[in-house]
Amino acid sequence: MAIELWITDRDLVVQGDPLTGWRDLSAEQRFREPGAGSVTLTAYPEVVEQLQPGNRLVVVRDHQIWMGGPMEMPQAYEWDLDANAEPGTVTITFSDDLARVAGHITFPEPAKAFAAQDTSTDRVRAFTATNAETIIRQLVSENCGPGALAARRIERLVLGDIAGVGSNRSLSTRFEPLLDACRTVAATDGLGFRTRQAGNQILFEVYQPADLTKTARFSAGLGNLRSVRFTMAAPLATSELVMGGDDPAQQAGQGEPPNRRAYTEVTSGAAADWYRVEKLVQSSGKTDDDGELTQDGVLALGNDNPQASIQTETVDTEDLRAGHDYSLGDLVAVVLPTGLTVQDVVRSITLTADGSDAGEQVTAVVGNSDSTTSASLVGTVRDLAYRLGQIEARG
Repeated sequence: MAIELWITDRDLVVQGDPLTGWRDLSAEQRFREPGAGSVTLTAYPEVVEQLQPGNRLVVVRDHQIWMGGPMEMPQAYEWDLDANAEPGTVTITFSDDLARVAGHITFPEPAKAFAAQDTSTDRVRAFTATNAETIIRQLVSENCGPGALAARRIERLVLGDIAGVGSNRSLSTRFEPLLDACRTVAATDGLGFRTRQAGNQILFEVYQPADLTKTARFSAGLGNLRSVRFTMAAPLATSELVMGGDDPAQQAGQGEPPNRRAYTEVTSGAAADWYRVEKLVQSSGKTDDDGELTQDGVLALGNDNPQASIQTETVDTEDLRAGHDYSLGDLVAVVLPTGLTVQDVVRSITLTADGSDAGEQVTAVVGNSDSTTSASLVGTVRDLAYRLGQIEARG
């Protein structure tokens, strides 16, 4: 498959011919996170001329845009007389357009400039019993998209078609990293979000990953499984003690006594297997009237449950290709060498190429190298550890 690299400005206008003399390309797509990539080029003058601050790099694979976004380091130039490296090399570090979204925070009053925000109360941007997709789209639109102040708006960024996914959620956010707020809303329903260049627009889309465990399967026997790693550790907490309370300014306006406290405990079943571990979670300005304290407890428990981690690295084959047969966030199945089948989410997909026709490869990471806390995954890790122990004992 042919790969082309193009440079555009922030309005998506192509700046010149496709880049030539490139090698060592890596372009990684990430689930609910900005992608990242790098490429090294021969520093021809006509190439370096395009590598200006504010411009974007677009990776096109087989006539489809694989990834496009801002160059975070447009030029890292190197020349060495002893290496006879005329005219030298230049390395670009780039991201995808979701990185521009990640560069914004949530304003409590998004229609006002920062200096004009309310100074008399700790106002929050609140959504109550609202569809998760709607919340994410609204947050992006009003903080950096078409509904944002002109100074905060990302060029060419628009909202994609409504996918009709997600359940009702509640959210209170105040000067929080925008993608953190989006991830909070997306987590319960397993939603994904992404940016995608289409023509002269950058689409921001929310989507529901698919369960492909019946069709997207990886194993050593199928030739598409490269490595497996796993770990297991005790829970950081089994009881999340969530303490909240109303905003004093809001209470005064409603004739209620100040500093009304609210308490909720959210527990897991992990204490039966391990032991009870309590953790205090403070949710200032919230009550459980709309379930926000419970939601914060559930999110905290997701980080604190038994710390199991499975990471498998897969590789594209003719029968199963990333971006074609499965995508970021999809649930896939991995058959481990022990015979155990693990189901987990596609966390990242990486395209690497050396510039030759034979030097292209696509790999995916299923699961997470960081600690994850799915109850079913913890059980799988225990089963896997037992089986490996039995194999070692027999050996």
